[in-house]
Amino acid sequence: MDLRQLTPNLAVAPQIALEDVPLLAASGFKTLINNRPDDEAGAVDHQLMAQAAADAGMSYHYLPFTPGQITPDLIQGFAEALEGQKPALAYCRSGNRSTVLWALSQSGKQSESELLSTAAEAGYDLSGIVPLMRSLAGNG
Repeated sequence: MDLRQLTPNLAVAPQIALEDVPLLAASGFKTLINNRPDDEAGAVDHQLMAQAAADAGMSYHYLPFTPGQITPDLIQGFAEALEGQKPALAYCRSGNRSTVLWALSQSGKQSESELLSTAAEAGYDLSGIVPLMRSLAGNG
């Protein structure tokens, strides 16, 4: 697994396997956030992931994020998932969409430079969503 720590309470990752879920729970993760639509090639069905998370004693949130289709409900859902049991792991195909949702959910709470820097340190370039971050933070 390629886990990338964004905050002390949130890591992101590319697609995980069903057999990874008990390992994540054993390493201390309490919440699993799936940002991958079921119809993407290589995605693991969200119902199977939900069952694996339940079996491992983890909270589970299915917030499918189709590229280019960010909605206020998706951002709010991600923010609410982060307020649950900690720490959390969010995943998608590469980890980028999960990082985008994290940054958007934190816009206005953390500075733009902090969000961009944290994402860059994890290997994700969020410069393309800066206008949306500014809009959400009330600076756009």
